[in-house]
Amino acid sequence: MSEPLRIAWLTTGRGEGSYGALQYVLREISRGLPVQLAVVFVNREPGEAAPTDRLMAMVRDAGIPLETLSSRRFRKERGGERSRPGAPLPSWRRAFDEAVAERLARYGFDLGVLFGYMLIVTEPLFERYRLINDHPALPDGPVGPYEEVILELIRQGARESGSMYHVVTAEVDRGPAVSFCRFPIRDERNEELWRGFDPARGTDDPLYLDIRRRGLARERPFVVETLRAIAEGRLAVPPAEPLDLTERVEERVRLDEARSLR
Repeated sequence: MSEPLRIAWLTTGRGEGSYGALQYVLREISRGLPVQLAVVFVNREPGEAAPTDRLMAMVRDAGIPLETLSSRRFRKERGGERSRPGAPLPSWRRAFDEAVAERLARYGFDLGVLFGYMLIVTEPLFERYRLINDHPALPDGPVGPYEEVILELIRQGARESGSMYHVVTAEVDRGPAVSFCRFPIRDERNEELWRGFDPARGTDDPLYLDIRRRGLARERPFVVETLRAIAEGRLAVPPAEPLDLTERVEERVRLDEARSLR
């Protein structure tokens, strides 16, 4: 039997999505997913935020090595500025990633996985380690946070969206695609929501919420199937071509739905 894929999991742990994804991966490992969590890194420290504290408690309870380094405290101690959209990253960000890289060097792992990690990664990390990041769009889709992605898809009148994993590079959300899955965002079930969309409601609009729900249903199965493909040697990082995991993800979505009804 081959050795499991050892991963470092990097997250900010700011909400239910990050907690649920890690919980889902741990559950699938217990069911035979050939993956081992070598370390979980969190860019917050205990006491900064209740949702993150909850995630860290889960990691400790599972007996997984946990590393924490507060990016907020790191910035303040160095008198650094906050990062601003569209502006070059302040110098403290690279210094922070150098410190993170040294923390991770204590653990042997094959791959770093970013999930809900709310910092742009710089060279000291992505040049030293092989890292992949999730993005809530297809490889040729919009870039940016998921809120902006969904609203842009609505503006375009898109009929489908998806999720992808990509290699972390200097090009934010544009590193080589590793895997992806597709799902419909406009069909007979939500056509009325499309007709009633009101841009003024933004992320509170029922259409936005419906598309977000469809993406969330696939987010956790997608990370598991991506890790499974890498662990089983069906997918290299980076690959010659990104792997379409739509069929496997949809199978798992149906399985999850069936389990929830039991």
